[in-house]
Amino acid sequence: MTPLLDLRGLRKRFAALVVIDDLDVSLAADEVLGIVGPNGAGKSTLFNLIDGQLRPDAGQVLFAGSDITRLSSPKRCVAGIGRTYQVPQPFVGMTTFENVLVGATHGQRAGRRAAYQASVEALRTARILDRANVLAGDLGLLDLKRLELARALATGPRLLLLDEVAGGLTEPEVRDLVETIRGLRARGIAVIWIEHIVHALLSIVDRLLCLTSGRVLMEGDPAAVMASQEVQDVYLGSVVDETVIKVPLPRTPTPPSSFGGGDGGGMR
Repeated sequence: MTPLLDLRGLRKRFAALVVIDDLDVSLAADEVLGIVGPNGAGKSTLFNLIDGQLRPDAGQVLFAGSDITRLSSPKRCVAGIGRTYQVPQPFVGMTTFENVLVGATHGQRAGRRAAYQASVEALRTARILDRANVLAGDLGLLDLKRLELARALATGPRLLLLDEVAGGLTEPEVRDLVETIRGLRARGIAVIWIEHIVHALLSIVDRLLCLTSGRVLMEGDPAAVMASQEVQDVYLGSVVDETVIKVPLPRTPTPPSSFGGGDGGGMR
């Protein structure tokens, strides 16, 4: 079966610094992939290469069987790639609903009525519909994270890139967020999730990939990857975080199905 996303031999350098080095990654249409790695591993750069904010120096980005390597970021959004950002980037002078409406209008190129409906559904899915008329600048951190998620969902993605959406949240908030993401998976949205709160990833992802120096250090079963001494030496040696050793949240089976703005340009 053709992967939904297929990255082949991706390479990206900034001056003399090679950030992504001959990287191969694929993702099935109903899969959730977690990515971990120390700061500077190239995680944000990888997302920027997938969503079109950066062009690779070598290699290909294939989405749903089509080569989108030279496709612009807006066109990739229309094709079905949505994204959140580690640092929320709302239009602070607009309401929560208006922020999400922007995503629906431009991401789906929908008419007024369809965009309104998509926005309401995205707000409901992200569990922030009750904050629809609140200015984005007045939202707390959890609601800002939910707004990022809702705006990405409003674009109608087949693939959702989640960048540190659990960062800064309390443990109950993380659990609530995981359940929201679990619901996206049940709808068939493929997900790639970069996260330092590893126990959240372990509760939901199918595969875990550890990235270091722009290369895949290890990839496979989430528990096996995190149990690897090599991964622990690289990851825990750079990021000392007690959340890594917490007991994972319980996994629940997900029925099979099909469905589809770290910082924007930094390296992590």
